[in-house]
Amino acid sequence: MTENLISVKQFAEANGLLRPTVFKVLKRLGIEPSKSRGGSQNRGQTISYITMHDARLVLEALASSRNFQNEQEGEETEFPDAALYDIGVLYLLRLEPEHDQNRFKVGFASNLNERLRQLRCSAPYTRVVKTWPCRRLWEKTAIECVTDGCERLHTEILRALSLETIEERCAQFFALMPQLAGGQSK
Repeated sequence: MTENLISVKQFAEANGLLRPTVFKVLKRLGIEPSKSRGGSQNRGQTISYITMHDARLVLEALASSRNFQNEQEGEETEFPDAALYDIGVLYLLRLEPEHDQNRFKVGFASNLNERLRQLRCSAPYTRVVKTWPCRRLWEKTAIECVTDGCERLHTEILRALSLETIEERCAQFFALMPQLAGGQSK
């Protein structure tokens, strides 16, 4: 391959994106990556390449998508077309506000209203404590950091000695992360 090309995998990793995101933007822009059968180190898999010019177009498309004004509805921070660039919110939810103040769930959602609709089928009294703009790639790291030492009640359900401590940990985590355009924590 010429030095003017970069693999989609390398481009995605270098820019903190998921490969499916890059492919979606390429498709939207009408750009068809060139393909090459990989050598023995890639076990003969087909590798997709784009030009550096196409890579810049993808980044520009993502940047323009992120430069919208955030519309807030109720308890929600929405990111239109979030699946396109893997940005949403990390949410902190209190699941039983009246009966168990420190039982909580923390997770990622590109559409918080839809996620709450799903969760309220099994936890109807769920309340949003706070949300932070977040990349999908940060989700697991953020959850591991903020829930360290918490009692795991179920796969995604935890209990802390103090939910305020978890909120503080989230704030500290996101204070260290790059600020994302278009979102403010609530």
